[in-house]
Amino acid sequence: MKHILLIIALSALLFSCQNQQSPQNTHLNDFPYLEYDINRIQQGFSQGEFTIEELTQAYLDRIDKIDKDGPGLNSIIFVNPNALETARKLDAELKEGKSRGPLHGIPVVLKDNIDTYDMPTTAGSRALRNSYPPEDSYITKKLREAGCVIIAKANLSEWANFRGELSSSGWSGLGGQTHNPYDLTRNPCGSSSGSGVAVSANLTVLAIGTETNGSIVCPSTSNGVVGIKPTVGLLSRSGIIPISFTQDTPGPMARTLTDAVICLGVMTGIDSADSKTLDGSNKGYSDYTQFLKEDALEGKRIGLFKAPFGVNYKVDSLTMSVVRLFKEEGAEVIEIDNILAEQTGYHSFQLMLFEYKDGLNKYFESLGPEVPIKSVEELIEFNKKDSIELRYYNQKYLVMASEKGGLDSDEYLTALEKARLGSQKNGIDRVMDELTLDAIIAPTGSPAWKTDWTNGDSYVLGSSSPAAIAGYPNITIPMGFIEGLPVGISIFGRAWSEPKLIEIAYSFEQRSKVRIAPEFKNANY
Repeated sequence: MKHILLIIALSALLFSCQNQQSPQNTHLNDFPYLEYDINRIQQGFSQGEFTIEELTQAYLDRIDKIDKDGPGLNSIIFVNPNALETARKLDAELKEGKSRGPLHGIPVVLKDNIDTYDMPTTAGSRALRNSYPPEDSYITKKLREAGCVIIAKANLSEWANFRGELSSSGWSGLGGQTHNPYDLTRNPCGSSSGSGVAVSANLTVLAIGTETNGSIVCPSTSNGVVGIKPTVGLLSRSGIIPISFTQDTPGPMARTLTDAVICLGVMTGIDSADSKTLDGSNKGYSDYTQFLKEDALEGKRIGLFKAPFGVNYKVDSLTMSVVRLFKEEGAEVIEIDNILAEQTGYHSFQLMLFEYKDGLNKYFESLGPEVPIKSVEELIEFNKKDSIELRYYNQKYLVMASEKGGLDSDEYLTALEKARLGSQKNGIDRVMDELTLDAIIAPTGSPAWKTDWTNGDSYVLGSSSPAAIAGYPNITIPMGFIEGLPVGISIFGRAWSEPKLIEIAYSFEQRSKVRIAPEFKNANY
């Protein structure tokens, strides 16, 4: 145990030494609520240290100071004009002795593909810059009912990074480029880039992202935060701009697993507008904190997914230090070379194209007559005429989607079935059955790359596809730093196995605790 903790401590020390704040940056983390978690904030409310309005104002001020001015992280696309009014109402409730639960008064940022009645929902597209949805999404309603103060909408990779080739994660035509707070020359990864940056830079306590394949776990690893990509169907997708009905899901992002788990439970529920939620009618929980167990590694059988290895030896080394920790805590670790059946990724891409066209057209229809874009074809034409939208990359995936048929076509039904079988029965389920596994772990990704609008993203490695294509849960936790940049470990498994994954993730987090607040290296202002 001692030697693994020393390795992790040295990793954190390496980060600290290589990112000494320059004099111009020393004030950026001079924030009274820096790294506060939900429990600490609730303690502050109960003891009268600060009010919800004061807390909300502080986060809004920090957004102005850090995101819009100062380093210019550019993670926020809209600030909620009603945030302070909401905070005052929630303060009044507390004075009357009424609390809605652990999220009462907690600031939350939503990715800007999640509907809110009081702010535009744009997917980062200039075509939707003035699009106010008629009502909140299902999960937005759940968060408001729980007492959250939705303070802002987060920038994102436009259309959730499924528009065209050579895109730069974190860039949108409406919001511009989001920057990584650990090093502003580095990329935040996508597509929930703004959500990951906002949480990491202490612009909010919680953020909600969405994932089709990697869009929660990648920005979480690149920005040194926790991300939970739940089983598809645990959280409703109604009121969220879609890519894939089969793979899309929202999920919480936070600085600690505890905060993410609290948020996860609040958002669960059966939604008649999303048939996928019916699949988990008896499999979800409204409170996942009961699974935050520190000593859950003993006796667990963990698969180590080796496909991402051999690309970056520094990531390999850090991952193996985690493996040693797992073993020292009583887990058995078994190496796995492959999970997905052959061609599963191809079939997933094809079904995404079909579902993208169908889902976008239905979403546009739901917005009413005021929104000028009524179809994927009209969106394509808008982008062609706009001066900014196609400046850095094309819209090939939109065009490919527009050329697909309906969801009753043989091509779609074949892709859907082969992707399902290749990722589930002949994928994760097969591997876990054969080896009697409780979960699978793998490095979430590589350290953040340099943002490059000419060549686009430089993904080096990743492990999101098996769980994403299957629609199964995946949790990423910070595991250390490489030359000052955070890297996470992913823990994934069967459908509806969130309780077991939370146990394993929490056991690891409590022994490592490697997160360090970003220090805004290369902030030129």
